[in-house]
Amino acid sequence: VQVSGESMVDKNIYHGDILIVDRNSTPQDGQIVIASLNGEMLVKIYRVIEGKVYLFSANSRFLPIEVFPDWSLEIQGVVKHCIRNVA
Repeated sequence: VQVSGESMVDKNIYHGDILIVDRNSTPQDGQIVIASLNGEMLVKIYRVIEGKVYLFSANSRFLPIEVFPDWSLEIQGVVKHCIRNVA
């Protein structure tokens, strides 16, 4: 998956990076995931707090997203590696 945007810069994931994703892993609290939220693809930190699911950015400019029960959330996979072109 190629990254677009700046929501994960504090985890050293930058615009243009390529992410290697394990589509067979079930996300655990605190893992970085590729998620489809109401049809929008996101790279976020998956969190479960007091039984509620949240998607956090790793950039203080972005607020956490609480995933409400009537929203469509599909975890596409867990991020395992990041590849960056250094040239």
